[in-house]
Amino acid sequence: MTTTNVMALLLALTVVVLRAVGQLPRPKGKGKTLGLAGGALAEVLARERPPHCSVILLTDGTTSPTTVFTELSRLRAPWGAAVFEVEAEVDLRVMRAELTKVTVQARQLRQVSWCVSLVVVSDDPAFLATSAEVFYRERLLLWSNRHLAVTRRPLRDLDDLRALSMMNSALLIVSAEARSTSCSVFVHLPYTSQVVRVASWTPRQGLSFTSEVPLFPDKFYRFLVSPRLRVTAEEFPPHVVITKEWTQGRQWRFKYSGSMRQLLDVLAASLNFTYTLQRPPDGSFGNQQPDGSVSGMLGMVTRDEVDLGLGPFSITASRAEVVDYVTPIVSDNLRILGGRGKPEVDPWSFVMPLAPLVWAAVLAALVVMLATAVLLSSWFFKTPPSISVYLRVLLQENTLVVGERWWERFMALSWVLMIMVLTQSYSSNLMSLLAVRHIPQPYQSLRDVIDDSSVTMIWELGTAYVQHFRNSKSGIFSEVHVAEQEGRVMYVLASDYVRVQDELVREGEHVFIGEDLTSRVLMAHDFSNTGQCDFYTSREAFLPFMYGMTGQKNSPLIPAISKRVTSLKEGGLYDHWMKNLNVNSTVCIRPATKITVKTSLSVTNLWGMFVALVTGNAAGLLVFGFELLSDCFSKTRITHL
Repeated sequence: MTTTNVMALLLALTVVVLRAVGQLPRPKGKGKTLGLAGGALAEVLARERPPHCSVILLTDGTTSPTTVFTELSRLRAPWGAAVFEVEAEVDLRVMRAELTKVTVQARQLRQVSWCVSLVVVSDDPAFLATSAEVFYRERLLLWSNRHLAVTRRPLRDLDDLRALSMMNSALLIVSAEARSTSCSVFVHLPYTSQVVRVASWTPRQGLSFTSEVPLFPDKFYRFLVSPRLRVTAEEFPPHVVITKEWTQGRQWRFKYSGSMRQLLDVLAASLNFTYTLQRPPDGSFGNQQPDGSVSGMLGMVTRDEVDLGLGPFSITASRAEVVDYVTPIVSDNLRILGGRGKPEVDPWSFVMPLAPLVWAAVLAALVVMLATAVLLSSWFFKTPPSISVYLRVLLQENTLVVGERWWERFMALSWVLMIMVLTQSYSSNLMSLLAVRHIPQPYQSLRDVIDDSSVTMIWELGTAYVQHFRNSKSGIFSEVHVAEQEGRVMYVLASDYVRVQDELVREGEHVFIGEDLTSRVLMAHDFSNTGQCDFYTSREAFLPFMYGMTGQKNSPLIPAISKRVTSLKEGGLYDHWMKNLNVNSTVCIRPATKITVKTSLSVTNLWGMFVALVTGNAAGLLVFGFELLSDCFSKTRITHL
């Protein structure tokens, strides 16, 4: 940092100090706490505070300006200091509002400082608890900053300082007796009610450590005392699989497995915590509702009912407003899962041996041959053309080439050769096609599903995908919302996937729209039970999302977990877990759409040929009728003549 920037920073902080101190009212009490703790406070900050940190001092209105200036000079804050005051003896709501205003101004100071040491001085337990709660909620301090609460209250009166356990905080308690003054420094351990005395101070001995724990430990690197965390989880195969098992006490209990459960066990061992798993009341992952509330597992996290959401949750902007995400553990897309149709023979397979372009080429060649024969016979040789030869050869009827002219024989020979090769190819391909069974897989894109009004879409309740298409104003996902209003969308919970797959999707009138990994697990589970692939997934993948665990907003536990998740992900361990858990996961990914069988053909398989036969006979009868009428008309005309 240049000298100009340093001078600007000092000037800005000095102005704040003068304005803040100038607005301090007359003290209401003697306010000896800061004066008694001055020596201990200075030594604690000198040991743990980097030399380029600024100091923010917050008092409750009982400390005199003289004491403030005196102790600030002892703290030695060459990078600047600021003083704020909020009266403690006011209504709790008013105090919380004033502390919020102070937080806004203090955050501005933090943003122009390398780091900040925040000192809160008060003998009011409510003031200490409220200030810590506001600072934690408003995310005033980063973990690199220090927070030190100073009070003369005994530890037994300070039972509502849970927010201190979630910040890089220490509690300095002053004990002033008649002849001596001593101070003790305590650290609140996260997620427990335990407090560790880490140091003591006296004017003679100075600061001495009473524990192996430092003054400001990294409490979330690894918990000093194993806490019991609350974790919410819901079924999301293959990440989380929930099954019921019958206990010896003749009760049902849920058993959790899956790759996310393995990840949670590794995190518990690494961070030194135990956990309990809870399911959300509505069984959904959760989204923000129109009334501002949050449903499902996300709601449990935001309401502080649990400490972590296992998920993994798809990462969206709306969810990030109410929770913090751990480093993404996996990415996935949506696909359509549909039931494969019954193997069937195409009744029009007798026209399939030749491509449409070949049929058109044969017809064009016939027209060219007939036109050539007519031109050569009528214009040059003045003889009637022989066109029946080409038609009889095409229909594989016996024929006789009349005439001695070489060009007639040459044209007939070339036509016979072409038709012979064509008919042999046609017959051999036709025999192969009659042994082929086609398995319909009609829904390969979301557009296919939307355009078919007879099919119903199945989505999981309370997911980010549902929120996405409900909020879409244009495009194909807005059409999904229209289909929902028409009653073509139904919602299920993840615990109902197997039942819905077997009872609804298998019949073909419903399709399931979910994550690609989940669809593979469902198909693998069905293959393991039946030994055949009765389902398929669409070629089109859409709505890609990244997925990760969630925690409470501003929770310092999230960065600690993210570091470990990043290492696990980079090492490929999570992908390894998923592959080991997904037995038969690749068998039915791309099932065949055509199969060959050896069986007799039925009329239902060949009705197309009978239709062609009936149509041809009907056309022949119609032409025969026209010929009779024409013959009768000709005879009548000759009689009259």
